[in-house]
Amino acid sequence: MTIPTHSIEEMKDPKEITSVTLGSSPVSLEEFIAVARYHAKVEFSAEMEEKITSVRKLVEKFLEESRPIYGVTTGFGDNVRHSISKENAKQLQLNIIRSHSTSVGEPLNEECVRAIMFAMLTTARTGFSGVSLPTITQIKELLNRGVVPFVPGEGCIAGLSVEGHIALVLVGEGYAYVDGKKVPGAEALAKASLSPITLGTKEGLDLLNGCLGAIGLSALALYNTIQCMKSADIASAYSFETLKGTKKALDPRLMAAKCREEQADTAKNLLHILEGSEIIDANTDRTVQDPYVLRCAAQMSGADKRVIKEAYRAICEEFNSCCDNPVIIPDETGEDGVALMEGNFDGSYTAMHMDSLCIAMAHLGKMCERRTDRLVNRHFSDYPGFLVKNPGLNSGYMITHYTSATLLIEIRSMLTPSSGDSIPVSANQEDPNTFTYVSAMKAYQCSRKLEYIVGIELMTQAQAKDFITDLKSAPVIEKVHSQIRSEIPTVEEDRYFYPDMEKIKDMVHEGTLVKTVEKEIGHLLF
Repeated sequence: MTIPTHSIEEMKDPKEITSVTLGSSPVSLEEFIAVARYHAKVEFSAEMEEKITSVRKLVEKFLEESRPIYGVTTGFGDNVRHSISKENAKQLQLNIIRSHSTSVGEPLNEECVRAIMFAMLTTARTGFSGVSLPTITQIKELLNRGVVPFVPGEGCIAGLSVEGHIALVLVGEGYAYVDGKKVPGAEALAKASLSPITLGTKEGLDLLNGCLGAIGLSALALYNTIQCMKSADIASAYSFETLKGTKKALDPRLMAAKCREEQADTAKNLLHILEGSEIIDANTDRTVQDPYVLRCAAQMSGADKRVIKEAYRAICEEFNSCCDNPVIIPDETGEDGVALMEGNFDGSYTAMHMDSLCIAMAHLGKMCERRTDRLVNRHFSDYPGFLVKNPGLNSGYMITHYTSATLLIEIRSMLTPSSGDSIPVSANQEDPNTFTYVSAMKAYQCSRKLEYIVGIELMTQAQAKDFITDLKSAPVIEKVHSQIRSEIPTVEEDRYFYPDMEKIKDMVHEGTLVKTVEKEIGHLLF
């Protein structure tokens, strides 16, 4: 198996990807996001269709020969001890998607559902699952025609139950959203000019392999975190100006003394952004050393980037892999082969990397929150209290900092690793469970909170900069500042801040400020 070889800084903007063709080439993270978030169209290569069809014939052959194969001629979980006749093979697959669709609570949003559906396709493209071409074509058409299955998102081990709700719509059951309206599955298909399909042997099991739900959420969480990390580098550079930091802490000689590539690259990012700053030049020798939040900016952000890079590799590997059980392996002729019962569905890689990603997000969030506090806190800066000209009458950014602090606490509350926990299920047949879906959901939720924390810091940095009138900022910072001010005006007196917070969060989410910076200095190193 191969995965995308390009680095994070070389990633394309997923908004610019309008179609993704699945075939022998690996799927990149930005392609995954393009489909899940930005509705890029999905196509299949002729090579992929041929491979899917060829392996599917083997599954049908195995059933006809009544070979003992899990989920084909046996029941599921502890029911593996029960044999299933050829006559009941299709009913078995329908039964699994009905009985396993048991997740409850608030439904997943559109991009989460689309991400899980696309994971069904990226893992099937490997050709080892044995799923049929009509089935994956149905999923492709739901994506391309904007049909979004109704998927309750709570109470799910691995991803079985959420995957079940999606699979129900393929056969005309369950519920789905069409043009924002929730309708029965059969009606949703009809509105999209589609018909229910009949699942063949093994196909229900293919769609409910227990990995797909977690893979989809993990890809979204990972991309959000990458966006936050890049924007946080910009905020960090901003803070060296507004908090009068010394750039001595970013000296390349210091970075060379420690074997941490990400740390050195972060320092380079900050120095490039700060080039030409009169503020930085004026404060180079102002103090012996700055507080940790400035002095250790490169070291702390570098550690976050290492975790993110490791998660990037793990998740790209996962959605480019066959995660099914059993796996169908053709022989050299392609006319026969074997079904191997195994554990490729195990989500340990995904779970542990998502648990680690949550820790990295909390670590990044605390840096942003601490810098925000230093700006609004009159005891730690030269600015008016809460960055408003008339404090007392005005609260300024007092309560926006409350929001940042509370969001950070909410992230911290989700740091207990789910991957290390386990509750045996299915009569102890499934004894150690990684609870991958829980880890992925936590990471996704943390990433959405982190977007606000990073955004609030950027908004606060911009307000602080408006008080600096005697010295010029770095040209890149000036462009970032102008971009923020084009959406969020200077706070002269108290106003309704919620719209501002949504706008700055969107800038982080969409990478707006990152694009502005990279236009000036090239790719931010990661």
